[in-house]
Amino acid sequence: MTKEQVLLLDEAGNHIGLADKAEVHHHDTPLHLAFSSYLFDAEGRTLLSRRALHKKTWPGIWTNTACGHPAPGEQMADSVLRRLTDELGLPGVRKVDLILPKFRYRAEMPNGVVENEMCPVFRGIVVGSPSPNPDEVDSVEWVDWTEFAESVLDGSRDISPWCRLQVEELTRLGPDPLEWPVAEAHDLPPAARV
Repeated sequence: MTKEQVLLLDEAGNHIGLADKAEVHHHDTPLHLAFSSYLFDAEGRTLLSRRALHKKTWPGIWTNTACGHPAPGEQMADSVLRRLTDELGLPGVRKVDLILPKFRYRAEMPNGVVENEMCPVFRGIVVGSPSPNPDEVDSVEWVDWTEFAESVLDGSRDISPWCRLQVEELTRLGPDPLEWPVAEAHDLPPAARV
């Protein structure tokens, strides 16, 4: 079985190496390429997922629909679709759009484990119900976007640190997530422009 690898980046977003995913997250996690995705249904509800309880980073925390790391040479949109299928059993995503190409964050857990990612954000439209993979996702919930965003911004919803920062940026794009402008691929980090 092939080990999953992540693309290591320099501060400009250029690919400078590879690391095994299982070993990359620790107290001094190197900058690497990832993505986040938010799925919506026709009513504008977003699908949240609760991370599996055995995950190394932020186990059991509620977050956006899915996150992941593109494989070496893999298109970002293809990696999003792969993770939506692997994590949530959702092969029927109709469309995936790049929304926040330059999102980047660093967050530290109480035990010292760090996330350090250039993490473009994508939006998808889905028809169908998820079938979560218990190795990745503990549970899921459909929520109204407006109510969700308000609860994240006012601090009343416990959510992953990257999701909180993303919601702050996403709400600046307008109240209707289905109307957010699509970003240009040339604004992605260079390593993500495969």
